[in-house]
Amino acid sequence: MRAMILRAARTPLVEADLEVPEPGPGELRLRVSACGVCRTDLHVADGELPDPALPLVLGHEIVGRVEAIGPGVTRFAPGQRVGVPWLGWTCGACPQCAAGRENLCERARFTGYHRNGGYAEAALADARYAFPLPDAYGDAEAAPLLCAGLIGYRAWAPVRAAPRLGVYGFGAAAHIVAQLARHAGQRVFAFTRPGDTAAQAFARSLGAEWAGASGDAPPEPLDAALLFAPVGALVPAALRAVAPGGTVVCAGIHMSDVPSFPYALLWGERTLRSVANLTRRDGDELLALAPRVPVRTEVVRYPLARANEALADLREGRLRGAAVLVP
Repeated sequence: MRAMILRAARTPLVEADLEVPEPGPGELRLRVSACGVCRTDLHVADGELPDPALPLVLGHEIVGRVEAIGPGVTRFAPGQRVGVPWLGWTCGACPQCAAGRENLCERARFTGYHRNGGYAEAALADARYAFPLPDAYGDAEAAPLLCAGLIGYRAWAPVRAAPRLGVYGFGAAAHIVAQLARHAGQRVFAFTRPGDTAAQAFARSLGAEWAGASGDAPPEPLDAALLFAPVGALVPAALRAVAPGGTVVCAGIHMSDVPSFPYALLWGERTLRSVANLTRRDGDELLALAPRVPVRTEVVRYPLARANEALADLREGRLRGAAVLVP
């Protein structure tokens, strides 16, 4: 099978031919039909996340058809379309797993980081951590739901009742969250890179009533803010933008250092929290909700061999919506 391989951090992916993997106990082999390109892939490729399993196939927004099943798999059948997310395996026995917080399992293994992912023509997955996908979405359109959607949903869920919601970094996750928020009756305020008028127009087209630069003050105080941009300096800015009692949620797996800020920005019972990974419950809930909204994902397709170009476009903010590799 063809695959794009990361051999070392901060180097381009290399196209290679690999043996088609055989599924072990509890595993599926998928023929990949689409794989989203996520900012977390950039963090792995750029060496910002430690100890990836090199050489590595990136990609954790995988859509494919089951073509082989390992011993013990009963949830899926050959030919069935499934999605594979970032969370690829957990121990199921630690206190966090027992409490339903499998996203915090210390032994968790992640797709496209510890396990080979979907920048390839085929991929293995633990059947317990794969999802049947709604028929309402094509393969490429379903791919962003599996991380941009799932992490966005997990970040948004605690503040889904906040009347005024700010969204910092209007990329793949934000364009899904904006639709969820508007469906829930929230007012959306979008913050983009300074001067990115195209992203601001995109946000307004999805229902944001105001869009401005990340350093701008919104026209009125916010009740909650979601940070999808991995920029620590935005934490004080978001705290400054939310009213007393408001919540700021940091939604990325990696963020640059947060600068010191005066206690007055946190005072007034403001809450600052992070979101880590996802649970299978998040997947079940989002994949049931998205077709009802309905969430529409906007995607830019790239052939598998142009994975480096897709990563570069994501890094430089040249995308509207989400990049998706189509083998």
